[in-house]
Amino acid sequence: MNTIDFILSYVVWSPNPAVIPSFERLRWYSLLFALGFIISQQIMFYIFRKEGHDERLVDKLTIYMVLATIIGARLGHVLFYEPEKYLSNPIDILKVWEGGLASHGAAIAILLALYMYSRKVPGQSYLWVVDRIVIVVAMTGAMIRVGNLMNSEIGGKATGSDSGFVFARETEEVLETLRIPVSSVEAYKPEDRKSELVGNGIVPVNFDIKIEKGGYSEADLKTALESDVKYVLTRFRSSQKYLAENPETPLKYSLSDKGDHYIATIYTYGITRYPTQIYEAVTYFIIFLVLFWVWQKYKSRLPDGLFLGLFLISVFGMRFVWEYWKENQVEFEEGLSLNMGQSLSIPLVIGGIILVIRALNKGFKPKQN
Repeated sequence: MNTIDFILSYVVWSPNPAVIPSFERLRWYSLLFALGFIISQQIMFYIFRKEGHDERLVDKLTIYMVLATIIGARLGHVLFYEPEKYLSNPIDILKVWEGGLASHGAAIAILLALYMYSRKVPGQSYLWVVDRIVIVVAMTGAMIRVGNLMNSEIGGKATGSDSGFVFARETEEVLETLRIPVSSVEAYKPEDRKSELVGNGIVPVNFDIKIEKGGYSEADLKTALESDVKYVLTRFRSSQKYLAENPETPLKYSLSDKGDHYIATIYTYGITRYPTQIYEAVTYFIIFLVLFWVWQKYKSRLPDGLFLGLFLISVFGMRFVWEYWKENQVEFEEGLSLNMGQSLSIPLVIGGIILVIRALNKGFKPKQN
């Protein structure tokens, strides 16, 4: 396959969200989230050192940042996206591991937390601290979006073409719970079904189901596959969202006897979607590199508020753009001209423009001897 074919082709995306499959508690999302803060802390040590500030304050700053990010992101999701669900069951607000974090809530909480931090630290103004923090926040945001990708969550809308990602992990997990003795399920792109591509975004996907030999005869096993697998591929919400199995036709599959086990290969179709997690991750990482490069060049000469303004404009401006390609997170967004992510981004972008204008009017600070 040449480079052009690869770019224009599709990917069946189904990574295990656990870093170590045998240890489900360590997940890529959690690891990347934590690494984002660890790397950010080291960069802040470097920034404080270069600008002549006490490096020991970074530990204190990190605590404020971690708490603000987790609490703010969680409360942001609760209040902006699903207030009725969580306010009727307040204890569920604490179940962060079940998902539901909003970057807009994190942004607001971080700004408030840094205000509390700066009040207790002489020699560091609020805007000075925020201008340095947003550099690493952009980098951490990129890593969190990669974590979303590994979780197969917050994906994009259907591309309508034969390029994009088919998210198959949720269907794999459901197929692993069949009443027959399934030991593993693997979704993949079948190279021998290219003739079925017609350019409409409905693309061939195979599932290999490894079934241990037990009390089922081959005839009983076929009956179970034809009923249970068909049900999973057509009735489950995740399958309806990411796959395109025709509920009116018989299940297409083959069953191979491998000695001590069977391999059932299911021939179905997936819906290609935009991998918006990658788009956002790349965008945020570029913003991090640009901000860090500008800081390296000017450091303490930067007018207060400039970086915060640039961060708000670039991050939430691009967030506004990428939302056009992302699937809506909750049902009430379906009837809105702008979804919740876009509506929340607008005031942040406007605030950023005001900050940049004010900072540029003040001009860069004079060089220190």
